[in-house]
Amino acid sequence: MYKHILIPTDGSELSEKAITNGVALAKVLGAEITALTVMEPWSTGGRPVSLERPRQFYEERANECAHKYLQFAVRIATRAGAPINTEQVFNDHPYEAIIEAAKAGGCDLILMASHGRRGIKALVLGSETTKVLTHCTIPVLVHR
Repeated sequence: MYKHILIPTDGSELSEKAITNGVALAKVLGAEITALTVMEPWSTGGRPVSLERPRQFYEERANECAHKYLQFAVRIATRAGAPINTEQVFNDHPYEAIIEAAKAGGCDLILMASHGRRGIKALVLGSETTKVLTHCTIPVLVHR
């Protein structure tokens, strides 16, 4: 059925549950997994200032967080004996990065949490999951 499942994660509890169940599904199907995390790129808020050191600090912290999120997926997949790849990207629009990664990786299913760490703001502005559902032609399985 599905051969390659993309599982985005933002490190939230719900995305960790989606990873756990996504890995179990992949194991049953014999599918490959790609775990993806999308980090917001460094921004000065439009101010024309040179802040190289804070930028470097931000990127180091973002890379540490991304590594932590992806290592959770690797641990779960390794325990299950499921093949997994990881990918980290920087993008202002996570839903676009998720769709691009799925297409580029030849994924035939995106499995993602119903919502992540953006909380009430996501309800007002629309969650990344809703945006993926709206703009993607690849099947999306929403984990609640």
